[in-house]
Amino acid sequence: MPEADEDDSEEEMPLSLRLSIADTLTLGNATCGFMAVYFTTTGILIPHLTGSDETGMARNSAATAVILMLCAAVFDLFDGLVARKLRSSPMGAELDNLSDLISFGLAPAYFVLVYGMVADNTVYQRVAAVGAIVVLLAVVLRLARFSCVTVKDGTFQGMPSPFGALTVVSIVLLELPFVATLLAIIGTAWLMVSRVEYPKPRGRLAVAMLSWIVLSMGLLTAWAFDAPGGQLLLQTGCALQLVLGAVIPLFATARRVNNFRDNRREARAASQLP
Repeated sequence: MPEADEDDSEEEMPLSLRLSIADTLTLGNATCGFMAVYFTTTGILIPHLTGSDETGMARNSAATAVILMLCAAVFDLFDGLVARKLRSSPMGAELDNLSDLISFGLAPAYFVLVYGMVADNTVYQRVAAVGAIVVLLAVVLRLARFSCVTVKDGTFQGMPSPFGALTVVSIVLLELPFVATLLAIIGTAWLMVSRVEYPKPRGRLAVAMLSWIVLSMGLLTAWAFDAPGGQLLLQTGCALQLVLGAVIPLFATARRVNNFRDNRREARAASQLP
């Protein structure tokens, strides 16, 4: 009977006691993604639908929404590090995928949708809705593939969803012509489901990624408060985000080529031994 009581007490253990530290960080990721949708709605979409001409509020809300997506990326970065160092609960992987879907699938796709809705052009609104669906489905497919496909250690197959989400919102904030914006968004969605290899953010790369996120937050804050040169700094940062998305895979490709050459060199050396 005492053993049965112990089993019952374990089954009745509150959910908070069964979550690991990594899981708590993952829930922070989901919260940031949901709040990004909230600020996009209340600060950009609703003022537009009600005919408000207050552009400062829309700018602040857009910056807040993107900063929240950046915070979600920080949570996503650290929950993986903590899970490897400490432990993760059995539902950690599922929580991670669901949170990523909210923060890096729904939030950026909704950002694209609202971008089209405030354009006051029916065609743009419909086409932007298609672009938003493409982004959302790309993240869904990417997360599903990540769960069931084994890739080489140290690499991702396709652009990681956090990086893809930040690239999508950077494209929107660049304020390019509509067609160019839509094509760039679709191109980013393709990269997320492609077989292009991206290195995992570990060691120095993780530090560099965290530094880039902090810098991006600073640029968004300067733009939100209309600091001198804030618009130019933001556009420079957004352009650099696009460049990084195209250049980073080259490092993984170069490393793969170098490994291939080293293996061939070792095979030749081994074949020449008596």
